[in-house]
Amino acid sequence: MKKLTIKILGLALLATAVFTSCDDDDPVTPPDPQVEEVIENLENGILNGELTEDYTLDASVTYSLTGSFIIPDGITFTIPAGTNIQADAAGTDVYVAVLMGGKININGSANSPVIMSSANANPGDWGGLTICGKATTTAGENAEAEVGGFIYGGTDDSDNSGVVNYLVIKGTGAQINPESQYNGVSCYAVGSGTTLSNIAVINGSDDGIEFFGGTVSVTNIFLQNNEDDAIDWTEGWSGTVTNAYVEHTIEDFSTVVEGDKVNNNPKIVNLTAVSTTGGTALQFKAESGATITGLSLTGYAKSIDMKDDGPLSNVIIEGAEADPTDSYNKSATVDPSEWGWVDVELAEVVELNGSVTDAVTLDATKSYRLTGSYIVEDGASLTIPAGTKIHADAGGTEVYIAVLMGGQIFIDGEANNPVVIASDLSQPGDWGGLTICGKATTTAGENAEAEVGGFIYGGTDDTDNSGSVTNLVIRGTGAQINPESQYNGVSLYAVGSGTTFENIAVFDGSDDGIEFFGGAATVTNIYVENCEDDAIDWTEGWRGGIVNTYISHTVEGFSTAFEGDKDNNNPTFENVTCISTVEGTALQFKLESGATITGLHMEGYAVDLDMKDSGALSNVQIAGADADATLIDGESHKYTLNSGKDADAIDISGWTWISAEL
Repeated sequence: MKKLTIKILGLALLATAVFTSCDDDDPVTPPDPQVEEVIENLENGILNGELTEDYTLDASVTYSLTGSFIIPDGITFTIPAGTNIQADAAGTDVYVAVLMGGKININGSANSPVIMSSANANPGDWGGLTICGKATTTAGENAEAEVGGFIYGGTDDSDNSGVVNYLVIKGTGAQINPESQYNGVSCYAVGSGTTLSNIAVINGSDDGIEFFGGTVSVTNIFLQNNEDDAIDWTEGWSGTVTNAYVEHTIEDFSTVVEGDKVNNNPKIVNLTAVSTTGGTALQFKAESGATITGLSLTGYAKSIDMKDDGPLSNVIIEGAEADPTDSYNKSATVDPSEWGWVDVELAEVVELNGSVTDAVTLDATKSYRLTGSYIVEDGASLTIPAGTKIHADAGGTEVYIAVLMGGQIFIDGEANNPVVIASDLSQPGDWGGLTICGKATTTAGENAEAEVGGFIYGGTDDTDNSGSVTNLVIRGTGAQINPESQYNGVSLYAVGSGTTFENIAVFDGSDDGIEFFGGAATVTNIYVENCEDDAIDWTEGWRGGIVNTYISHTVEGFSTAFEGDKDNNNPTFENVTCISTVEGTALQFKLESGATITGLHMEGYAVDLDMKDSGALSNVQIAGADADATLIDGESHKYTLNSGKDADAIDISGWTWISAEL
């Protein structure tokens, strides 16, 4: 009976199945093998294809992203804390995209962030993370993204595409075409209901994060060595970035911030950016702008770039219209060392200030910031190796380097790897300059007091040795002390002949390029460009000389190429080239001062020679004779040289060191 019952039941089930099959108008749809494959891949640790059901990864599994992984409308994809996703280095074929109506929940934690990276984390290895939302954008509704052709944009500014918290992305930015690349994180019309916080994008070949319209905001974002813009927005994005740290230690990146097109006044609250390679900080295209507070920039050669000459009033920084002449070199407002979830080596920026009381050697691999007075005391030494770059705060007279009597400085630049000391924007008067005090003789007497810093200088040893300065470039000096006194690019107070000076360039100083206050120091190869007072100045009986002087004036209003003052101890100049495109005065001698000059080449000056206090022309020896000059009509002491000024110009094509910048 048992066997019979089973057979009858089997026949009944079969009959039911046949009956149902015959009467059903719709055929049974077999499972989609592609759908099954996406889920099966996930179960095997592979992300590839379009997700068709809600899914949560397993943090104990290391996943491989082998192609495009797409979260479509109506689907939620969850990534728990500690999950590691390794992306194939296959360029634009590898990315994660959340489409309109889809959601991604990246639930990392401070101790266990989610990691998405290619194996070597090289820029451009893979695409990145793209999120498409339904918020407004000036591109309109249902616009097409430049990446993937994804559709984005709607009318819901509070749209919610999920949560991204504690995410580290590396090696993104694959090239789509000559005009387009993936970003680390691309937000297309993402709404304010989406949470973005604690995100790091490192080593991207395009932007770190870019907003295409939308209203989403982000808090705590770390962006290191992204080759285009660290933070980029366009299409009327109106969100806020709170607490951003940007770092550039690579050459040829684009910007810290780039805004483009319509200005919907996005906000940035606390942005600290550090560059060891110069570059541009904030760039605004078309009519774009922003309101920024808590801005700290270190090391950028340009702070504000209104690329298309948009109004500066569109950019409000610390409550005022943006000022392109301000370096915004302020104290850091974001400290990434507090973000333990970002496991990277930060650029080391070492502050220089205070006194050097022993032997100190800087490290050319580090970035230095001169934040105040840095004084080498008697018996101490400061060595600055080739390639060192020192960023001077634009702090006026409070920022300078001084070597006191008995101290020594060794600036050991090389022709192809000079030392650079400059303010970030290299504006005239940004900082003081380099001052060296020695024990040589000066008509000011022994232990005289300098007009800068009140430093003591002057003695009896004309062979005194204050060290050596070779292959040095200085920019942006000449801070004003009082109406009568300013710092110079290089000030040499009673410096002795035992000190070496070779290959020195001074650019854009608001006072002199180099000034000698007595002493017997000599210089070989000096280049001075657009210093607002005198390029070369001397006083107090300086008895040294310069071999190969090149002076360039292209900015109106400077004083002179040469200025000698007071007693004439006959300093010597061999090979002097002075070229002006804005006229002005070339050689000026006050009181009884003079010099011996050979190899003089002058072009473009309205006044060749100015004997300011009607001193004797015989004090000025040019080409082996008293200065041969004719008074300019109507002038009592200004002359045109009749001869001796037409020697060949110095060929500076081999002076490679003069082009060095921060």
